[in-house]
Amino acid sequence: MLTSRPFVGSKFIARSLHYSCSRALPQIANVSSSQYAKIYKPASRSYEPLDSFQRRHLGPSPENVQDMLKTMGYQDLDNFVSNLVPPQVLKKRALQLQAPQNGFSEQQMLVHLRGIADKNRYQVKNLIGKGYYGTVLPPVIQRNLLECPEWFTSYTPYQPEISQGRLESLLNFQTVVSDLTGLPVANASLLDEGTAAGESMLLAFSAAKRKKSKFIVDFRTHPQTKSVLKTRAEPFGIELVEVDPHSDASASKAALQDKNVFGALIQYPATDGSIISGDVLQSFADVLHANKALLLVASDLMALTLLKPPSEFGADVVFGSSQRFGVPFGFGGPHAAFLAVIDKLNRKIPGRIVGVSKDRLGKPALRLALQTREQHIKRDKATSNICTAQALLANIAANYCVYHGPQGLKDIAGRIYGFTSILANKISNETAHTLVNNSWFDTLTIKLADGTTSKDFLKKALDNHSINLFAVDENTVSLSFDETVLKEDLLNLCQLFGASEELPELLPEFPQELLRTDAILSNEVFNQHHSETAMLRYLHRLQSRDLSLANSMIPLGSCTMKLNSTVEMMPVTWPQFANMHPFQPVDQAEGYRELIKSLESDLADITGFEAVSLQPNSGAQGEYAGLRVITAYLKSQGEAHRNICLIPVSAHGTNPASAVMCGLKVVPVNCLPDGSLDLADLKAKSEKHKNDLAAMMITYPSTYGLFGPGIKNAIDIVHQHGGQVYLDGANMNAQVGLTSPGDLDADVCHLNLHKTFAIPHGGGGPGVGPICVKAHLSPYLPGHDVVEMMTGASKENRITSVSSAPYGSASILPISYAYIKMMGSKGLPYSSVVAMINANYMMTRLKSHYEIMFVNEKSDIKHCGHEFIIDLRQYKAKGVEAIDVAKRLQDYGFHAPTLAFPVPGTLMVEPTESENLEELDRFVDAMISIKNEIDLYVAGDRKGSVLKNAPHSLEDLISSSDWESRGYTREQAAYPLPYLRYNKFWPPVARLDDTYGDMNLICTCPSVEETVAKQD
Repeated sequence: MLTSRPFVGSKFIARSLHYSCSRALPQIANVSSSQYAKIYKPASRSYEPLDSFQRRHLGPSPENVQDMLKTMGYQDLDNFVSNLVPPQVLKKRALQLQAPQNGFSEQQMLVHLRGIADKNRYQVKNLIGKGYYGTVLPPVIQRNLLECPEWFTSYTPYQPEISQGRLESLLNFQTVVSDLTGLPVANASLLDEGTAAGESMLLAFSAAKRKKSKFIVDFRTHPQTKSVLKTRAEPFGIELVEVDPHSDASASKAALQDKNVFGALIQYPATDGSIISGDVLQSFADVLHANKALLLVASDLMALTLLKPPSEFGADVVFGSSQRFGVPFGFGGPHAAFLAVIDKLNRKIPGRIVGVSKDRLGKPALRLALQTREQHIKRDKATSNICTAQALLANIAANYCVYHGPQGLKDIAGRIYGFTSILANKISNETAHTLVNNSWFDTLTIKLADGTTSKDFLKKALDNHSINLFAVDENTVSLSFDETVLKEDLLNLCQLFGASEELPELLPEFPQELLRTDAILSNEVFNQHHSETAMLRYLHRLQSRDLSLANSMIPLGSCTMKLNSTVEMMPVTWPQFANMHPFQPVDQAEGYRELIKSLESDLADITGFEAVSLQPNSGAQGEYAGLRVITAYLKSQGEAHRNICLIPVSAHGTNPASAVMCGLKVVPVNCLPDGSLDLADLKAKSEKHKNDLAAMMITYPSTYGLFGPGIKNAIDIVHQHGGQVYLDGANMNAQVGLTSPGDLDADVCHLNLHKTFAIPHGGGGPGVGPICVKAHLSPYLPGHDVVEMMTGASKENRITSVSSAPYGSASILPISYAYIKMMGSKGLPYSSVVAMINANYMMTRLKSHYEIMFVNEKSDIKHCGHEFIIDLRQYKAKGVEAIDVAKRLQDYGFHAPTLAFPVPGTLMVEPTESENLEELDRFVDAMISIKNEIDLYVAGDRKGSVLKNAPHSLEDLISSSDWESRGYTREQAAYPLPYLRYNKFWPPVARLDDTYGDMNLICTCPSVEETVAKQD
């Protein structure tokens, strides 16, 4: 959406002249040791608040920084920065954020945010529906999961031994989805319902080997879902054909018989509330299957606790949102989508799948399955660019089901249906209004009596009863009941529609002809923890089986696992932000309007661009949106034929996958031995493809952690040959306040708000992936078909939605907003600088023990950026691999650095700016100790076999009988360094293998009967 840069016009020119006259690099970069001391802690006896955020967020003290600089051979911060960041890259303007230069203090921030939040009209009863429903988040789950750092600061469960709690919870989620949809394979969640629809459509397209081009869409699908489908279909030339099977089944069936149809989507229940007949659905499935096409069903998990599952009618794919299982509206997100498929599609399903395997001791243990499907491996051959799951929200939904159990869920669903039926009967029998749908679960669509307009009726509902309804058209409204609706709300609705307020003694029962007859959620986990005491202990047990930032640093290169501060996290669950429906009228969301516009302005300033869209709800979505904006712009310039995307071989796996999803052809660009981009190869390929060059995707600093001085030359080369430049924001944490994509003359970038801007990873999920663009691309930013954007591009130019909600995962935007406002214009550059100090300090201590790729004595480069790569490839021939080091680190209480990316056989380390010197040293000491173990193994000393057996669980130490033959002691296994005796995280299981292609895994919880049988 459009955001004016805060420094246009004469003031900007004057400021630019001022900064261009600055002579010394330290003044340009606006960082110095003395300034850091002032930022870190206010002078004593000053009037400044004492609860400054910078010293809470930035790990090393000024004294630590000076010691670390001395260790590295630098005089001071000025000298350090001028050596790391090329002078032609350092930007010549200071940040001009909409906040105090030194940032808000923590208490000031809370007061400020409360003032913004109170501008939202959050106490209104939202019955708008359309895929978003009121829900009750059980307090035991809110306090002990959503608000618990052990849950929201953990990383993707790629290291399964220290992720058993989340993996169990995500397996529960898969079981819920599989049980309720009736399909055997479910993933561990997707981003939202709209993008899940897009993924499902492309899955069907891929299953047809892309030889068919028509996709049938139910006219009564949620409008935002149809918009995302249109966005996803366009690059592949897929034709969307709408039908209305509810009112004309025969015509719809005829459309399905087209030999060019590869799939069809039916909404069940539909957006207007109607429920299509099972016989009709089965007949559709029969026609599609005869034509080797797939039936896709968009559904509602709450409805499916009572309603016959789509599997009974031949559905091949079922998807939807789990939002109403305890996850608040949040003005649109984040919410966990679900997707389930038939068995033969298990290798095509996008997203993550959790399965049950066995550890080294033969004990049951959980891990991710079928990783070979992921875009990091398939790259431009991938059928999806999705690299994340909404893990935290899926965990809420799963535990909501654990807490309520199958009968509790049926009771909630039955109550919703009963309320809906009472109002439906009253409208039909007692008023002049007309029901549009003659079947329902929770939603009614009503044609208003003659002379009544939707606009007036909605105003009356709001003014008299504080209720929001949805305007379907000028004289039709709809409403959706949910578990939050009370008897008083029902009486208000009766009054609103002009019906009597006399209610039956009991709620109507769900109709037998629609009722499912199979058992759901029979596994014992869903039938045990229904008291708060039991639930609290279950959540704590899961939490204790996972390593998170609450335990130790998570030094993952490229993933930026920094502090997610308590002050930043607190507003997320405030009702003023959590209880807002994404389709509420804009004048009821003044708080969100203010927060969004201010955050957009700050992000534009930080990135050096003119316009921002917050709609993409993950980094991969940001990549996709950025490239779609570029292709839309090229099309408007009469250059739609441009379809070549240049991507360095070092790029993130999502880059080539995203390019393919946008209909582009990927041409790789080589890197030089020192890790920098091969400009000669770039120039040659730009020249070769100059007539068809659409874009280049590039990460800066590079994926190898280097500030390449040739970045501007690379951008100029692409521009000279007619292409646009997309700069991947994955490594933005090294840029903020020092340089920016806009200052480097790129055209678009995406940002990972869950990396640079402090939104937590949530156990494996994204935060937000907004895109920032130059002015010429701003008219093409994504719009929305349901609500008018608060600001935005014109309808004739903008691309259709990339996510379901207009502002993506809006409820977590206060996190990044608070981080930026508390760091302030002067504080933010130090996030980048301290991150690089921490990385270079660790590298300096480790380089005499390990080979550091691209940064060594043989290279002209003696430093890294914010991350560095430890090369372990030389040990493979001697029997030690990077995975052994990763596993052994768990015994030392650490999550491994990024394994095998961007170079196989390596570990990429990124400490971030939040880690203090003691923690950095603790990790370095662990790595040095492991190097000694490597040397022992290579020398043939049996003590070195501790690497091959790592990690060591308590059960291994206590119960294993082979210790005499191992060559090392239990003490050496468990306590290799002294600090572990005081602070030890125990891996709950022993080592799991990495055979990710194994499909002999159980991917749902076994039933109670199966569990008992195994025990017997």
